[in-house]
Amino acid sequence: MAAFGSRVFVSHLAGVAVFDPNGDQVGRVRDLVAMLRLAGRPPRVLGLVVEVVSRRRIFLPMTRVTGMESGQVITTGVVNMRRFEQRPTETLVLGELLDRRVRLVETQEEVTVLDVAMAQLPARRDWQIDKVFVRRGRGGALRRKGETLTVEWSAVTGFSLEEHGQGAENLLATFEQLRPADLANVLHHLSAKRRAEVAAALDDDRLADVLEELPDVDQVEILGKLQEERAADVLEAMDPDDAADLLSELPEADKERLLGLMRPRDAADMRRLMAYEERTAGGLMTTEPIVLLPDATVADALARVRNPDLSPALAAQVYVCRAPDETPTGKYLGTVHFQRLLRDPPFTLVSSLVDSELAPLSPDTSLPLVTSYLATYNMVAAPVVDESGSLLGAVTVDDVLDHLLPEDWRERELHSADVPGMRGAAGGG
Repeated sequence: MAAFGSRVFVSHLAGVAVFDPNGDQVGRVRDLVAMLRLAGRPPRVLGLVVEVVSRRRIFLPMTRVTGMESGQVITTGVVNMRRFEQRPTETLVLGELLDRRVRLVETQEEVTVLDVAMAQLPARRDWQIDKVFVRRGRGGALRRKGETLTVEWSAVTGFSLEEHGQGAENLLATFEQLRPADLANVLHHLSAKRRAEVAAALDDDRLADVLEELPDVDQVEILGKLQEERAADVLEAMDPDDAADLLSELPEADKERLLGLMRPRDAADMRRLMAYEERTAGGLMTTEPIVLLPDATVADALARVRNPDLSPALAAQVYVCRAPDETPTGKYLGTVHFQRLLRDPPFTLVSSLVDSELAPLSPDTSLPLVTSYLATYNMVAAPVVDESGSLLGAVTVDDVLDHLLPEDWRERELHSADVPGMRGAAGGG
């Protein structure tokens, strides 16, 4: 990170912490707001889009920034907490300029924007974008091997036009360390066009994780813009309960087409989950808990628990059942909690450790009773068993919270509360 008065490449600012003069963290930089100008004049940087602790995005004018160094941004301490709203004359630098195809003025050669740099004007707090880092080549191997060069802003043309088919490689590289919930926040605030481009560039597993964190309307929009075969692959990569919830939001014809493209096992899980009422244990459960046969050992159980793809709630216990060991299983025998696994020798059979006294949930247990069950017994997940004694799945505390919060809680979390009034005269979103 450069000191004030130096040049800063904007990708280096993504995710950087913002502090007030007392050293208290205000939030993190998620984008920059610029105003494009005519006749090749460098754009003026109006300010930063900062995500504060509540995940609300606010606008921080550059006039409030007193330093950018040592991997942090320092402000004057005066921060307006009104929600950021992009104006028609403004451009989001990370979200809209990176990956754009532009032309070199001198040769008319088409190049891809990898990054842009901004510099502070002498003796002022104003900043402007004055350099563009580009790569020659059209994409694929050429994009990776093409020559890179840094040119003046005036040496390229094409930023003022909305690009169709704009890539997302460099935007994703900028945010590759974000958690799925934070990347979902980034996607939610992009234009529909950019959101589709970024979703198309994510691999199936990453997109599945991000979709689970988005509001229903964003999920349906993104899924609808994917090729049907890929949409089915992404649904298979999602947690079964989340995928079933998303499928239930689709028109019946679309839902059946996607189910027909999924693996039979995954499609059967989806249909089974959608058959239950939404606010019951059956409608809330995931069909992929950790299931072990009675002759499995503590070592076997701990190996399964170590799976990094498991949520903490699902990794908190294993369920011991007779064959088959995929839901719906053979007879459910009981639960072994993670702490118990840590207290016994690795060769111990899990069947000797089961907690069989705690009654499992039935699939038609209502949401209030599921909530009471988890709270009463201090559980983060609970088994769901049918009348025949087969384990159908497990309800986790995060799924319960999803349904206890208001239906639009994800939109509220991503948008936060809107506060009437205008932004300060310093400009920006």
